[in-house]
Amino acid sequence: MSLYISQQNVRDAYGRIRPHVQNTPLVKSMTLSGLTGTNALFKLENLQMTGSFKERGAVNKLLTLREEEKSVGVIAASAGNHAQALAYHANRLGISVKIVMPRYSPIVKIKSTEHWGAEVILAGDTFDDAMAHSREIVEQEGRVYIHPFDDPLIAAGQGTVGIELLESEYGDEIDAVLVPVGGGGLIAGIAAYIKSVRSDITLIGVEESTCDAMHQALQAGTPTLVNAAPVIADGIAVGEVASDNLKVVNACVDEVVSVTSDEIANAIMLMLEIEKLVVEGSAATPLAALLNNRLPQLKGKNVVSIVSGGNIDVNLLSRIIDQGLAFDGRVARIQTVVQDRPGNLEQLLTTFRHRGANVLEVHHHRLSPTAPIGQVGVTVTVETRDRTHQEDIIRALQESNYPIL
Repeated sequence: MSLYISQQNVRDAYGRIRPHVQNTPLVKSMTLSGLTGTNALFKLENLQMTGSFKERGAVNKLLTLREEEKSVGVIAASAGNHAQALAYHANRLGISVKIVMPRYSPIVKIKSTEHWGAEVILAGDTFDDAMAHSREIVEQEGRVYIHPFDDPLIAAGQGTVGIELLESEYGDEIDAVLVPVGGGGLIAGIAAYIKSVRSDITLIGVEESTCDAMHQALQAGTPTLVNAAPVIADGIAVGEVASDNLKVVNACVDEVVSVTSDEIANAIMLMLEIEKLVVEGSAATPLAALLNNRLPQLKGKNVVSIVSGGNIDVNLLSRIIDQGLAFDGRVARIQTVVQDRPGNLEQLLTTFRHRGANVLEVHHHRLSPTAPIGQVGVTVTVETRDRTHQEDIIRALQESNYPIL
């Protein structure tokens, strides 16, 4: 099957972009290897200058523009990593760049894109509105529109990750590569290259279950529009994959799996806690798949997870950590009732102390509708070791006649 990205396309892209991007580290985690039952390797694209792999495709596209195209400038609609990557490299290369974002985009994303040298235009309430406005500017100004994933030069640039993987010190030992999937540019580029050089390597895509556009497209045999609702992995929340990328995935990718938001939050937390790495939701999907047994056939194998980016809103990070701790069984919020008498609350808390749980918060609900007359609702938030520890605490409370609500 002839694909729109060839091995030579990716090699040509690498020759162009090598002076402009980082050859990011490929590192092994002993702790995560133990937790996943694999030899867990991580390609740290979060260490690119603007924090994601998107730089590879963006600069490859920019370097192939004709002089007259450079003179009129470029434009894109994006509220994320593509915007920052394009802004940074266009500014470096002396090319005018405009980025159209929905008017309610997070301030941090607007400021970051402006910091890298782009003129940011806020238009519309949704990404589709911003996209439509960017197309109007193309008509008015003749700027070159640079799509985040539906472009062979973009996909070939992203595919250069595959070259670095195979040329790394672990290259000869790699059994499988796990790639986050949104519009399909990253996995199409990597898969087209790796399968042409090492067909024995297994390529697996990972999506968030609430926005599985690639899975649905593979099932339907054609790109299918899905509801790209707000998700924790916002970097891959794409409503419809590119048809050319779908063809590459269909030909070169062995499997596409999905993970839940809770599983992603837990993976983000573990990367931060264990590896001291800040990663965004999309970048945590491969680890989430390994941790939650989506790929049991990879046990004992040398598995590379592409850590696609690290651009996560710090205001969101604390909430994600809390969600990840709860999923991991390390924080529990337990609701019960106690008799409305002096000393009864202290007696309740003694049960937690005897079971080795650290109490973080206690809330008294005197007006709780679930508490009978003469009793008071209580919510206790505690740190626990794991789910087994939580079950032990709940059992002890029930044995002491505290109902669990």
